[in-house]
Amino acid sequence: LKLKSFEYKDARNYLSFLYSKGLKRTTVSRKISTLRSFYEFWMTQDDTVVNPFVQLVHPKKEQYLPHFFYEEEMSALFETVEADGHKGLRDRVILELLYGTGIRVSELVNIKLEDLDLNSPGVKVLGKGNKERFIPFGNMCRESIERYLELFPPIQNVSHDYLLVNMNGRPITERGVRYVLNDIVKRTAGVTDIHPHKLRHTFATHMLNEGADLRTVQSLLGHVNLSTTGRYTHVSNQQLRKVYLNAHPRAKKEK
Repeated sequence: LKLKSFEYKDARNYLSFLYSKGLKRTTVSRKISTLRSFYEFWMTQDDTVVNPFVQLVHPKKEQYLPHFFYEEEMSALFETVEADGHKGLRDRVILELLYGTGIRVSELVNIKLEDLDLNSPGVKVLGKGNKERFIPFGNMCRESIERYLELFPPIQNVSHDYLLVNMNGRPITERGVRYVLNDIVKRTAGVTDIHPHKLRHTFATHMLNEGADLRTVQSLLGHVNLSTTGRYTHVSNQQLRKVYLNAHPRAKKEK
C-alpha cells in the first residue's frame, strides 16, 4: 500500500495492528504521532496529500499510581542517617527537604543560602518554566539545616553559596543526591527502593491523607494543572477506613 493512497480506514487498521502486538499505549501513541506529523509535513509540500491520521483518536495514556513511603518507612530512613556522623548531617537535610517540601531533585540541588528563610521557616525554589515559589517547612527541617551549616566540615569556607555540597565541598549534583539516597536505603531494613520523586510522591500523599486540600498541595508542588496533583489522591486502606469510621453514621457505632 502506497503512503499517498493511505486512508482513514487504513490508519485504523494500523492502530489495531499495533495493539495486537501487545505494545504499551505510550508506544502506540508515539508511533501514531510520528506518522501524523509526517503527513502534516508532506501536506505542506504536496497539496494532493491527505492526512489519514488526523481523525484518529489518540490512545489514552496509562494511568500509573505514584509509589510512596509509609510513615514507618520514612522514620526508618531518618534513623539510618542519624548514625552517620558528619555525613549524616548533610544526608538528613537532603531527606528533610525532599520529604518535607516535596521539591524536585533539580530544585533541591539549586538551592542557595539566600533562598532559605530560617525564621519563617521555608525555602524559595525556581521550578519548571522558571516559576518561583516559596515552600514552608517544619522546625525539624530547620534544625537539621542549622546543624548542617554549623557542623558539616565541607560546607565551611566554600567559594560558592549553594546549600548542599559533596564531601569535597563542591555543589552536589542530581546524580550525587541519587547516590546518597541509594546508600541510605541499602542500610535501612524494610525499605528496598528509593528515588527523589518517590519522596515527592510521599510528601503529596501524606499531605492529602492528613487533610490538606488539593489546591494547596498543587501550589506547594508547583503543578500548573490540578489534574496532575490529582494523581496523589490515592490513599491507603488504613486512611480509607479512618475516614469511613469518622464519617458514616452507622460506622461510628463500630468504634
